[in-house]
Parts: sequence; structure tokens; C-alpha cells
Amino acid sequence: MTPAFLDDDKPREECGVFAVHGHPDAAAHAVLGLHALQHRGQEAAGIVAFDGRQFRSRKATGLVADGFNDPHVLAELKGHAAIGHVRYATTGASMLRNVQPLFADLVAGGIAIAHNGNLTNALNLRRSLAARGALFQSTTDTEVVVHLVAHSKARAIRDRLVEALDQVEGAWSLVALVDDAVIGVRDPLGVRPLVLGRLGDAHVLASETCALDILGAEFVRDLDPGEMVIVDGDGVHSRRPFRPKRRRFCVFEYVYFARPDSRLDGKGVYEIRKRIGEELAREAPAGADLVVPVPDSGVPAAIGFAQASGIPFELGIIRNHYVGRTFIEPTDSIRHLGVRLKHNANRASLEGRRVVLVDDSIVRGTTSTKIVSMVRQAGAREVHLRIASPPTVHPCFYGVDTPERAKLLAALHSVEEMGRLIGADSLAFVSIDGLYRAAGEGGRDGEHPQYCDACFTGDYPTRLLDADANEGDAQLTLLAEAD
Repeated sequence: MTPAFLDDDKPREECGVFAVHGHPDAAAHAVLGLHALQHRGQEAAGIVAFDGRQFRSRKATGLVADGFNDPHVLAELKGHAAIGHVRYATTGASMLRNVQPLFADLVAGGIAIAHNGNLTNALNLRRSLAARGALFQSTTDTEVVVHLVAHSKARAIRDRLVEALDQVEGAWSLVALVDDAVIGVRDPLGVRPLVLGRLGDAHVLASETCALDILGAEFVRDLDPGEMVIVDGDGVHSRRPFRPKRRRFCVFEYVYFARPDSRLDGKGVYEIRKRIGEELAREAPAGADLVVPVPDSGVPAAIGFAQASGIPFELGIIRNHYVGRTFIEPTDSIRHLGVRLKHNANRASLEGRRVVLVDDSIVRGTTSTKIVSMVRQAGAREVHLRIASPPTVHPCFYGVDTPERAKLLAALHSVEEMGRLIGADSLAFVSIDGLYRAAGEGGRDGEHPQYCDACFTGDYPTRLLDADANEGDAQLTLLAEAD
């Protein structure tokens, strides 16, 4: 378990999914794909492979390398098809039974499911299923889908999956492995990403295009919202079994979650982040000597700010990329030093300078406060903080772990108050229209928003049935697993 002093006060990544069909080393390719998606979840990883006769599964807590660096493990995961998952728990506790993919052996055949997102009616469905005799073995919302598939009366397992997904609400991109196929499905709003690629005669599904790049696979296209893609021995088949809805892709994927070298929904993440910085420079200029990113996620926006403002870009903060996971429990006396494990000020660049500090977001504000203080201690004369997203004033219910609203700094204070609390000489966020312009839109259409931006606006695109019912994970307690 990562101790609290390594928490970097960012919205925690959701999950990443990967699937490959038609390759003799499917599991090995899944491991590589999950490595590329590691930024989406560092808590656990899992792979299920199928060789035409038998499903084989491997799950492990920690990073992909922690559980899949042994060649004997890959030798056991034989098969021409495999799906994989990297996890950060947005629902369900951190225990091995919650690690995906989840597998079930049904009358219609075996099925393994890996899911990125969050179901906003999972607890209501879970209660109904439990009343009908379903026995839950995990606390993850993905198991609700497994039970819905099991209870379906449809004959074919892929039709059972459609029937199951037609009952859920929220945001999800999902890959499934069945006896004769790999299946990819994207929710009707298209909130979470899912892309299709080709590697010779094999086909790949992944949360981001960076997972295709690591394999040398060709990007084919993004799955459309509400689309189901079935990959089997005859190729790729597309179905659109769900009622169409207006697209609401998560705009925070562009701000923070996706890797900057990915392309999502036809747009380059790095280019959008640079344009956000350009918008910031126009909307909130600052008289300064240097533009300094908070690495690594603030780098593209800082480059854009520097180019648009004409202020030199400098690496005034150096990130330690080798912190890794630690099991050291810090004492209170050193807990406040935790930020320096990941970041250290470059005094030679900062001393005596007026600095524009660019970061991607502010959640609780604790890390921002420490970084501003660190830059000042390194001799900066002024620190002007610029944030490459609007203020986060609402929690996310679609697969991103954000605190409850009462713990979000921007929900409790004005921008001016936040700046004083953080200790910056000035603080500014990109506007919601500026964010939309950077993403290639003319601005936000208030009547029909082009993206899901609920964390900034409170405009949730689905019903929040579980949240409205005041539910919580406390109702999902199971037998605890020993360490």
C-alpha cells in the first residue's frame, strides 16, 4: 500500500483495458499493452488468455512488472486471445478478488470481462441481483455486469452481454473474452475511450493508442459511442445495439489522464494540452521571467504558455522518476517532506526570478501548497500559479476517484481565496470555454455540451442513482483478505 505522504493530490487514474485476438503470443502482447497503459492504474493488473479449449488467468497487485515479469507466468498464459486490465480502485476495496478481468463459467460458455469506468446504478442492481440469489465475490461494480450476463435468458453469450449492458448506467468501456471471440463495447455516451488496432492478422482493442504503438500495431479507428465490436476468426464485426445518445467524451482525458502521446477521439492529447497553455497565456497573463511546469503532467501546457507569452520555458522543478512504490510508514515529523521525494526545486533556475508555475489541476490543494512553498524556498521572487483546467468543484462518478465535494478546495473557496491559501502571488485557471477551444471546439455549447465536464460544471450526463440514494462502499463489505 502506498502511504499517504506519497499521495500527489491528483485525481486518481481510472483503469485501462487491453485485448488481442488472433496472435499466438496473445498474453505477452497483453503484458506489453498493459505496460503502456500503466499510467491509468498502478494498484493491480490481470490477464485472462484462451487457447481454444481453456481459459487461464493471472492476477497480481502492484505494477504490471511486479506480477508479469516471470517468463514462467507467460508460459502458462497460452492462447491466441487475451484480455488485460490495470486497475485503480474507484469502486471496491484493494483486494485480489477485485482485480480484473473477472471470469465466469456460464451455461452459454466462459466469459472474462475487464472494465474501465464506473456504473452509477451498480448498487441498486447489486441489491436486486442479490435478492434473486446472486452470490457476489467482489465489491467491484464490474461483477454486476457478470451477474447480469449470467441471469440473461438470451442464447448467445454476446447477446447476453448486450442485454446486461442495456441495464446499466454510467460510463464504461469494456472488453470481454469468450470462447470464440474478443468483444469491445463503448458506452452510448462515449465517456471512456476505446480504440481498435491491427497487428498483422491479429486485432487489438485498448483504452489508448499508446498501447498500439508499443506493439507496432496500426491504429484503425476509435470505437463509436454505443458500438460493440466482435473480433473472431472471421475478422471484425460491428454492432450498434444501444439507443443512440449525444456524445459526451470525458474532457479530463485530454487534460490529465491520457498519455500525451495518445490520440483519442481523433485528437492528439499533447497538442490539446499545449493549446490549453496557449489559452491560459491569453486569458491570464503574468509578468514573469520564467515559465516552469509541475512535472510531468504540466509540461505540455507550460510549453504552450511559454510559446504564446514569449516568456522562457525552464525546468525549474525536477521530478524523481524512481520513487516507485514504498512500504515505509513515515512518521508525522517527516510526512511534510513527502513531496520532495517526487519533486525538487532547481535553485539555479529559480533564484531571484518571477515564476509562472503551470500545473494541470488542483484537487485538495495540499500538493500545490507544498510546491509553491518549495519554489519560494529555492529563491523565487514571485510565484504565479496557472492551472490547465477549470476549477474542480464537483466529484466524478464515472470512473475517476475524486474526493467528496466537501474536500474539493475549489468547492469551498473562491479563486482569490485559493491563491492565498496556497501561497501564490496570483492564481488563475483556464476557463471552460478556453478548455473547449483548446480541444478544437469554438467554446462550450451550454445547451448541448460536447464533452462530459461534470467535475467542472456539475452537468452530469446520466442519472446518479447510487449517489442520490446516499449509498457507499460500506454496504459492500466482504470477508477481509489477509496480507
